[in-house]
Amino acid sequence: MLKGEIPMEVGYQVGQVVLRDTMTLQQQWQEHLEQFRASRDAGFDIYCWAHHYLIDPFQHFQPFPILARLAAEPGNMKLATSVLLLPLLNPVDVAEQVATLDHIAEGRFILGLGLGYRPEESEAFGTRLAHRAARSSEALKLMVRLWTEDEVTHHGRFFHVTKARPTAKPYQQPHPKIWLAAMSDPAVRRVGREGYTMFVGPAQPFQTIQRQIKLYHQTLEEHGHSRPEDMVIVREFFCGNSRDEALIRAGYIVRQQFQVQRIAPAPMEPRGALADYQAQGDLLTV
Repeated sequence: MLKGEIPMEVGYQVGQVVLRDTMTLQQQWQEHLEQFRASRDAGFDIYCWAHHYLIDPFQHFQPFPILARLAAEPGNMKLATSVLLLPLLNPVDVAEQVATLDHIAEGRFILGLGLGYRPEESEAFGTRLAHRAARSSEALKLMVRLWTEDEVTHHGRFFHVTKARPTAKPYQQPHPKIWLAAMSDPAVRRVGREGYTMFVGPAQPFQTIQRQIKLYHQTLEEHGHSRPEDMVIVREFFCGNSRDEALIRAGYIVRQQFQVQRIAPAPMEPRGALADYQAQGDLLTV
């Protein structure tokens, strides 16, 4: 590294969803495993796995068992949830699952957390989208206490424990590194208030990211937090032998992803989605 350069790690956020019935689930898992080994051998620093439920027309595996299995593979890549939808889950369960996985990975685990945005997921878990930020903040505070205290009593708006004594604490002390995802300005301010590493998703253009980083730093300072040593910025890419080939091959997949995940308004023609990518320079080819 040259003097004055900013240290940077390069992670790999796997495209872990495939269209239903285009391959068997076992074929999908075997290809994920092959991808993992290829990214490890290529020298990537972090391997990231996302989290969704009921994401038809895609088929998709859940992060904790996948990352636990991958932790057994040779190599030293860090393993991250990118991101776990905390408002859907019980913080006692998440705290002990994370502690377990952190031991399996021998301290190579990173906990990325997000709020989620799909009403069908909230409905399925008996929550409301309107409560997601408050649930997430309360859950994370309780999780940190479960990781760092011997006995915890908490009676909050959403969660209650009395004289709880956690049965597993993390390998990393006091706990694994935490990333908090943020796309909107209120979410950026929330991450700054809580003092964790900001995780910038793939949907924002570069100009928005620059402005939100300033807002994040300002909010950290206002609430007495030092700047975390890391910041996570995600960019999506599609590989092809040329840029034109990648644009053509990516078109249908990008449209399906945008419509199902509602990253952009649906319906959306492939041409419009790809034009946005081209304008930002974010569709890469190798």
